[in-house]
Amino acid sequence: MSEYDKVRTGKLVLKGEKQKGKKRKHKSKTTNDKPTIDKDCIQHGNWWKVSKIEEINGAVAIEFGKHTYVRALDNGLFTLGAPHDEGDGPAPEEILTAVPVNERKIALKSGYNKYLRVEKNGVVTGRSDAIGPMEQWEPVFQDDKIAIQGYNDCFISIREDDDAVVALTKKAGGGERCADTFANY
Repeated sequence: MSEYDKVRTGKLVLKGEKQKGKKRKHKSKTTNDKPTIDKDCIQHGNWWKVSKIEEINGAVAIEFGKHTYVRALDNGLFTLGAPHDEGDGPAPEEILTAVPVNERKIALKSGYNKYLRVEKNGVVTGRSDAIGPMEQWEPVFQDDKIAIQGYNDCFISIREDDDAVVALTKKAGGGERCADTFANY
């Protein structure tokens, strides 16, 4: 055992390699940067508002109205969920996963691991297992709002009579505009 005590332990130094000294520079904290408080983030339970397409990645929620989010049903259809209190985020059934397809388009996946698409009758369903042309969506940003356009050039909206999520109108305005799309870390 005494032979092992004589062995010098430390970092392996190769020939021609210079050892770096242990210099530490202390930075003074003279900057008084106050973090900005996002009131919208606080009102939506730490979910922040998306302002550009690069931010649409991962967990997202689509809000129509005030604190009312698109909700996935177990039969593959989507409806408008119940209103939430201020400070509460969306429920698990109201959280979608955004997958970037290219610089302009995304795919949306429900909590049931199915991709959203527009059917021939204009109803938005979540029954696809893979991303194809019909499962691609294009977010359109204007006036601090977002509208989501499907493959049929129609925008997502809520049908008045049964609160179903549809994509039937080719012009975004009024009901077709999402109040906000929120993302979470």
